Amino acid sequence: MDLTELLSWACIVFTVGMFSTGLTDLKKMRESKSADNIQFLPFLTTCLNNLGWLFYGTLKRDHTIVVVNVIGALLQTLYIVVYFFYTKQKRLVMLQTLAAAAVLICGWLYFTTFLTEGEARLNQLGLSCSVVTISMYLSPLTDLVQHITVTHTIHTDA
Repeated sequence: MDLTELLSWACIVFTVGMFSTGLTDLKKMRESKSADNIQFLPFLTTCLNNLGWLFYGTLKRDHTIVVVNVIGALLQTLYIVVYFFYTKQKRLVMLQTLAAAAVLICGWLYFTTFLTEGEARLNQLGLSCSVVTISMYLSPLTDLVQHITVTHTIHTDA
């Protein structure tokens, strides 16, 4: 096994491990039969991230990127379905999911229809996926900001 293949397997193992962290949330939702105190946006943005990188990996013909993101997208889809099943805010979750699907479809149309094949498309797709990756890591902060805002409002009204 050469160094590149070893690095590829290490990336797969560690990245799948990262995507598996949602399994604890999945367990909490199943045990409590509720999605309370579980954040939804990280699941959704990570799923978008996986699907974007999956497209990138397919175009680049990179099996490591493809394998990692197929597994990641499947796990995130499972988390989204379970979250939807247990949440009381089904309308909000559905709207957020539909908005994400619209973004995904628009992105796919842009990269398959308007950009020519080759390096330009691959470079722009890689940049777009990187931006989505950043939003994936920032998405838990939206709930934190909302929590701080609500807490601050409660304390100033009291």
